[in-house]
Amino acid sequence: MKVRNRLAKGIVIGATVATLTGAITSYVWADAKDLYGDNCAGCHGPGGKGDGPAGKMLQPPPQDFATALKGKTDDYIKKVIKEGGAANGKSANMPAAADLTDDQIKSLVDYIKHL
Repeated sequence: MKVRNRLAKGIVIGATVATLTGAITSYVWADAKDLYGDNCAGCHGPGGKGDGPAGKMLQPPPQDFATALKGKTDDYIKKVIKEGGAANGKSANMPAAADLTDDQIKSLVDYIKHL
């Protein structure tokens, strides 16, 4: 009887942790999506294709993330987001996002990589 109770408690605790982890992941993902929408989508487009309304007017236009970020490390992407394009040998059209926290930038990198 004690073994079953411990097993049942373990299952309940495991399910609770999994649920909380999923809820936290969903919250972080939603936050990253909002950050992307507020800071990036205007130029990079909703799917990271470089087809945002403001991006269509830029010369050079933003590149599609699928090709532009291929083989790039998370640290490189973080650096471009935080410091901007000109500071990293890219287009000066890419502004620095110095007002974002390191955690926000990390969540943006994770979000961008999954577009």
